[in-house]
Amino acid sequence: MDLTNLRAKYTTKGLDIKDLNPNPFLQFETWFNQAMDAKLTEPNAFSLATVGADMMPSIRTVLLKIFDEKGFVFFTNYKSKKASQINENPKAAALFAWLDLERQVKVEGNIEKISTTESLKYFLSRPKGSQIGAWVSHQSQIISSRSLLEQKFDEIRRKFVKGEVPFPDFWGGYIIKPTKIEFWQGGQDRLHDRFVYELQSENSWSISRLAP
Repeated sequence: MDLTNLRAKYTTKGLDIKDLNPNPFLQFETWFNQAMDAKLTEPNAFSLATVGADMMPSIRTVLLKIFDEKGFVFFTNYKSKKASQINENPKAAALFAWLDLERQVKVEGNIEKISTTESLKYFLSRPKGSQIGAWVSHQSQIISSRSLLEQKFDEIRRKFVKGEVPFPDFWGGYIIKPTKIEFWQGGQDRLHDRFVYELQSENSWSISRLAP
């Protein structure tokens, strides 16, 4: 299949350094709110890239659940492939692709578990079905069939039908603590606008324009 003629024209007016908040987290919040206002499908979805000891990169889509000036938080099974890679190499990259707005945000940094208290707080906020799902899915492991997964879900559902679903100790959150955050705005003739914030010291960031 020849895709050489498959292309889109970017129509935005571009992005200038004067348009940026000196704080990258506040700049992210502005763009995130605009993605929400545009009613994009799951604007909190992002691609998470990790690399384990075998040096083979792995990428998947996860959901951002918390962000502040500490970093970006998502939740997962601590026995998953991503968790194993993070344990071997606690660095990660994230990409938010808001293509309808002709925007991307790239995050690079260190990654670590959040506290059990914070993970529990989020777990209790989840719908009961999602809480049960955390118990059922041994994420990334091979299973024989979907019917087996559904059977296990039904067993757990019946077990906790009259009470709260307990918090699994193999499940919780990670926080990406960025050292770089790049904001990308599509431009005409592929002259995209790219600005990267780089952490210089605690709460101090430089901003540089990058060639497209």
